[in-house]
Amino acid sequence: MAEPLRDTSAMDWREEGVLLAVRKHGETSAIIDVFTESRGRHAGVVRGGTSRKIAPILQPGAQLDLAWRARLEEHLGAFAVEPLRSRADLMGARDTLAALNAVTSLLAFVLPEREAHPTLYQRTLSVLDMIGDGDFWKLGYLRWELALLDDLGFGLDLGRCAVTDRSDNLVFVSPKSGRAVSRAGAGQWADRMLPLSPALVGQGEGSDADVLEGLTVTGHFLGQHFAPTLGDRPLPAARQRFVDLIARGLRREGGGQ
Repeated sequence: MAEPLRDTSAMDWREEGVLLAVRKHGETSAIIDVFTESRGRHAGVVRGGTSRKIAPILQPGAQLDLAWRARLEEHLGAFAVEPLRSRADLMGARDTLAALNAVTSLLAFVLPEREAHPTLYQRTLSVLDMIGDGDFWKLGYLRWELALLDDLGFGLDLGRCAVTDRSDNLVFVSPKSGRAVSRAGAGQWADRMLPLSPALVGQGEGSDADVLEGLTVTGHFLGQHFAPTLGDRPLPAARQRFVDLIARGLRREGGGQ
């Protein structure tokens, strides 16, 4: 009797994706983590990944054409890669490089392997295209972090006060529930609340100060609520470096050191 045909689609696929991380494997190869629309975060070996020809292609943030193959689905497998877009232009300035590293390192940190997140993938492409373009790209990054929290199941609810159920005079965010709180609703607990930046609710001018205030909130929920679900692992340092860079820029503008 002939053997039944096996579905090999999971063991041989091609798709484009964003390179998140790369590390050396053996003498000449590299292991890469990529983020694709339908395969999620996926790892694989690139043979000759440390060579002069391939190594320059394997830079975090690069858009790659990926062909993955393995004998069994659960194997690490191997990638053949072709460059589609390097995003090397983002490496020319400290702030855009820091934002690029924050995006790729956070995705490598939070995403489970081989679980599709198509909406987040499209949002990620949008924010990578936005970085360094115009005056409001840092606001775009903040909104990407909001989308990241939402995709992970830790979305914020900022439309109405958690205490009064009113939508006016919302100035705080509860550090426990992620819900908005009005000044009256906060009462004696106001000093324990997080600031509700206008940038979090589509208001204000999208200034760096508003973005920094918003990143205080998203960073709290990423670090204090989501990260513990992964064990004793802190958020990637790349995110904090980006936040610190924005803060230093504001101090220079204000005449500080």
